[in-house]
Amino acid sequence: MTRARIAFGWTAFAVLLLLGPADCVRGGDIYISPRGDDTAPGTKDRPFATLDAARNAVRVMKAGGNVPAGGITVWLAGGDYVLARSFELGAQDGGTSESPITYRAIQNERVRLLGGRAIDGLAPVTDEAILSRLDAQARGHVMSVDLRAAGVADMGVLRSRGFGRPTTPAHLELFFAGKPMTLARWPDEGQWQEIAGIPEDSGQDDGHGGKIGDLKAGFHYAGDRPRRWKSQRDVWVHGYWSWDWANSYEQVEAIDLERRLIKTAAPHGLYGFRKGQRFYFLNVLEELDQPGEYYVDRETARLYFWPPTRQAGSEVLVSVTDSPLISLDGVSHVTLCGLSIEAGRGHGVSIRGGENNIIAGCTIRLMGNYGVWIDGGRGHEVVSCDVAYTGDGGVSISGGDRKTLEKGAHAVLNCHFQHQGRWSKCYVPAVLASGVGHRIANSLIHDHPHCAILFTGNDHVIEFNEIHHIALETGDVGAIYTGRDWTYRGNVIRHNFIHHTGGVGMGSMGVYMDDCVSGTEISGNVFYQVSRAAFLGGGRDHKVVNNVFVDCRPAVQMDGRGMDSSPVWHNMVSDFMKGRLAAVPADLYRSRYPAINDLDKFYAADSRFPPENNVVAKNICVGGQWLSVGWHATEKMLQLGENYLGEMSDFVAPDKMDFRLKEGSAGWKCGFEAIPADRIGLREDPYRRRSPDGYVGFP
Repeated sequence: MTRARIAFGWTAFAVLLLLGPADCVRGGDIYISPRGDDTAPGTKDRPFATLDAARNAVRVMKAGGNVPAGGITVWLAGGDYVLARSFELGAQDGGTSESPITYRAIQNERVRLLGGRAIDGLAPVTDEAILSRLDAQARGHVMSVDLRAAGVADMGVLRSRGFGRPTTPAHLELFFAGKPMTLARWPDEGQWQEIAGIPEDSGQDDGHGGKIGDLKAGFHYAGDRPRRWKSQRDVWVHGYWSWDWANSYEQVEAIDLERRLIKTAAPHGLYGFRKGQRFYFLNVLEELDQPGEYYVDRETARLYFWPPTRQAGSEVLVSVTDSPLISLDGVSHVTLCGLSIEAGRGHGVSIRGGENNIIAGCTIRLMGNYGVWIDGGRGHEVVSCDVAYTGDGGVSISGGDRKTLEKGAHAVLNCHFQHQGRWSKCYVPAVLASGVGHRIANSLIHDHPHCAILFTGNDHVIEFNEIHHIALETGDVGAIYTGRDWTYRGNVIRHNFIHHTGGVGMGSMGVYMDDCVSGTEISGNVFYQVSRAAFLGGGRDHKVVNNVFVDCRPAVQMDGRGMDSSPVWHNMVSDFMKGRLAAVPADLYRSRYPAINDLDKFYAADSRFPPENNVVAKNICVGGQWLSVGWHATEKMLQLGENYLGEMSDFVAPDKMDFRLKEGSAGWKCGFEAIPADRIGLREDPYRRRSPDGYVGFP
């Protein structure tokens, strides 16, 4: 926001104080428009220009006791509202349950809140020094523009991101025609190099019988590609250095061209370098050799870009604002409705504390971090939103009190998530839920490099979601995932449709109960073409009941890793998980979740922890493989009820992914109950009138 805009905002505030709200707005309606004026009265005919002016008008109305019973609505006319900093609402800016405050787009008008700046003036590169660094095939295609001349003063910086790293704002990113472009890299998009080896004497045990190299010693690469580069300044590498579930971006400190050795700068990743693992170089001007790639020279403030097309009118945006575009701190009863929130380096919306705020019918896309970040408070909802192309995850909800098991009661409902994890990749799901008592329902989630829904804590309900094409770049991951805590109890995963999952290396799972987490109900779900659909990784007290498994390999898998005597697993249950158990109030948890008491005898004897009391019953399995039990576990440890192994002919229309059980099928005899298939996936509601193009759900 320019200084002039800020000045206009305070001028409008002063005018409102003098005139009073009755002279400025009619009833509970305030209007703003990109063509408005902050010295105007904020009426439909004479709207304000900025959100700040509208917020100040709301404050004056509240101070004068002039808030109507139905609340106040700030109407945003169509157009772009460029936010150079956060639009901030504090505790004084909230409403009540009877008189909420709403910021909403005028119906059928496209309202964009932009954290980026549109760029004009791209021209073919003529600088011979730059042309000489480009690949011959790129020289006639790469365009350039002076970013400072285009009004962008902050080029941003690349920061280390990924597994185990804090959430940090993204660098300056480029978006073309509504899609993120690729920072110049080698190998090109979709391709990888492999670590050729590690320096001698740098190897160490990885805890699982393998060998990894010391992070400070670096790693060897194959071939001589870096010899083409005239500068090593600000070159980065991204890789899955030891495991297919742990990536990070590392700045290159030095490249030894003779030894073909890369040394990365501190802070290093959490694990070492392993021969054969995947990586690529990025932020290299010489590798700008494909349509859609770009490079920013931060010293000269120039952007270099090979546009995917030369189509006239295609918008070029660069991200600028690194704080959340909308920030609600201690606010209650505020609704954001029908807005498109785009092109920032940080979060789209941040909510801290407060109660009963709603984000409804919004599009949140092209953000550097999360689309929505909710930290604390109670009863916040993200409803019927489309969240796409975020650098980290989609929506994070945290709330409730694990010391008292008081629910946070946040909800993510009827949302469409796609292409999360553009940068951080691992453990940045479409929906991240922590705390107590949240609900994730009726959402469509697809095209993700890692997991779709990740939860920690207690008493969450995950239901009626459709999830497909996840784990597209990672391994040892679940579409729905949690792990490594005896006390994560009371969680219910029901009536979801999970299909066509990916996975590299160790592959992926459908519902992944990892590392001895226990006590989850997995019921009424449909799994189609999912490897290890319901995976019980050493835990206890799970219920896998009334699910449909089609072409899964296997449908149910259970292991006994908690019985393994090797240090990595013994220490996990006898040290880490014991500490987690001791950290929660014993009386409360043992009365709410009585099965926890069964752990005492194993800790008293310092013995192994068998995966007991897991119920697998009333399930339908067709095709694929039914059951796999191993790694210290036996089928005798399972409580196997009646399950039906049938044929495709048992279903209504399997060729259309309609896996409702036919009347007369023998599957009903095992006690199977009909799954409410018609309730799975996106729903029409006041904020979502139609399903997105290409949506395929249950009939």
